[in-house]
Amino acid sequence: MPGAPTVDFYLGLGSRYSYLAASQVERIEKTYGCRFVWKPIASGALMDRRGGNPFRGKPLSGQYDWGYREYDAKCWATYYGIPFREPVAFRVDPDVLALACLAADAQGALVPCCRLLQRLIFVDGMAIDDAAIAGLASRLGLDEAAFRRDVVAPATRARHDALLEEATKRGAFGVPTFFFGQQMFWGNDRLVLLEAALSGRHPA
Repeated sequence: MPGAPTVDFYLGLGSRYSYLAASQVERIEKTYGCRFVWKPIASGALMDRRGGNPFRGKPLSGQYDWGYREYDAKCWATYYGIPFREPVAFRVDPDVLALACLAADAQGALVPCCRLLQRLIFVDGMAIDDAAIAGLASRLGLDEAAFRRDVVAPATRARHDALLEEATKRGAFGVPTFFFGQQMFWGNDRLVLLEAALSGRHPA
């Protein structure tokens, strides 16, 4: 969509709410003639950069309680009419998921890789380990040797660091975060406000 308004979409591959929000991207693009620019990051690293990561240690409030978050995510999934399974613990560093998607981007498959990982995590309930990461290339029809090289390449790590720095400087503090121009919208539940902005009705 040349000339279409763009929405920057910072997402975490293991984030329940990023998965939920991603399910609405195509609908929003078709409705408003916009284009989402997917920017996968390790959300924990973003929160660590800002300080006070609420997922480290005992939950700071009820909204961060794991039981409540599972319940809330299931409610949203039912509302959207999409499948949802509570993810199992990763067996790789969470950074690797973002690095894998950025590596796939070298072969033009960033969004397909993001969507595939989300499906494996939140629909199939797969434990993401080194073998699962390595297997992404064949599932996506990519050059496997190039993908393996790019996942661990310093340039890919540098790009991820740059995305984290970019998100931090723009004021993002969690995922999913959307930017439409200078307006920031945090969370799956803020999509309604993003849509209002896209339609010209946002009060800010």
